[in-house]
Amino acid sequence: MLYYLFEYINKIYSPPGFDIFRFLTFRSALAAMTSLFLAFYLGPKIIRKLQLHQIGEAKKADGPKFHWSKAGTPTMGGLIIIFSVVIPVLLWSDIKSIYIILILAGTLWLSGVGFLDDYLKVIKKYPNGLIARYKLLGQILIGLIVGITIYISPEFKDISTLTTFPFLKNVNFDFSFLYIPAVVFIIAATSNAVNLTDGLDGLAAGLIAIVMIALALLSYFSGNAIFANYLNIIYLPGSGELTVFIAALVGASLGFLWFNTYPAQVFMGDTGSLALGGAFGIIAVLIKKELFIPILGGIFFMETLSVIAQRLYFKYTKKKYGEGKRIFKMAPIHHHFEILGWQEPKIVVRFYIIGIILAIVSLVSFKIR
Repeated sequence: MLYYLFEYINKIYSPPGFDIFRFLTFRSALAAMTSLFLAFYLGPKIIRKLQLHQIGEAKKADGPKFHWSKAGTPTMGGLIIIFSVVIPVLLWSDIKSIYIILILAGTLWLSGVGFLDDYLKVIKKYPNGLIARYKLLGQILIGLIVGITIYISPEFKDISTLTTFPFLKNVNFDFSFLYIPAVVFIIAATSNAVNLTDGLDGLAAGLIAIVMIALALLSYFSGNAIFANYLNIIYLPGSGELTVFIAALVGASLGFLWFNTYPAQVFMGDTGSLALGGAFGIIAVLIKKELFIPILGGIFFMETLSVIAQRLYFKYTKKKYGEGKRIFKMAPIHHHFEILGWQEPKIVVRFYIIGIILAIVSLVSFKIR
């Protein structure tokens, strides 16, 4: 909203220096600083509220026993992230942009689904929270909205079903009639993947910040005709506006990480993890970089595969041998390393390092012939 105010002042009065508010880089920097400040300001207040109402993490019988000491730690801290993102985006972005409308709607929707899940688990004491099929239904609905909007929107005319193919120049993949189902799958998959990864202090928040920094660059490049032409990627006029949202999300994630780093004072819960994962998927869809998700989000991809492989192998061996066997000591895979004796901060930092490497690989993949 301040974006429109300063644009109006600049148009009517043309004061010196006000042109700077038109620049994406400046507004993105303001969004990042605003979100970081809000996270630092709101964090302690929200944590105290959660403690006051005894909204804490329940003991997980199927989790590692050495995590039982974390029971009672305030959860639903994703509210810190959501408030710290939404306010700067409303202040500094062009909220009429279809990119901002879709990413804001998707993030808030999935945060609402996660909030309902946390509410049922923590406050209503339902052991499994929101029934899995209802949670999946919420993810499918927002996937359909995003997919259909892109498919019929004039802003994406002639490129609605295309996506950039990594490592190959001037090659785009066409999802064709499978585009909308693909979008639904991508958003549900990334949302659940970050949710699965959110099992160690600071892990999901830090990895999302790393991924989002890379996505900010990709969004900016995609919305700039010169960069898009140089990198041989699909030019998407207006997609650069996403950098304001992403910058706010990076600031909010880093601000949340201040309270979530080991030993955590608060957990984000599904309120945060479903929203952050969904935002990852929606941004990748909007900037036509869907096929980069397994690379850029490699840690999330690995965590998800470890759970799928563990369950399938257990069912297979139980059916064949009468006794279920496991590939990993525990899934998701970060728990496997914990049981092997790795300290929690060591796992988190090493996963950060891998995440940074994968982000760099994603960014340099454009110029490989």
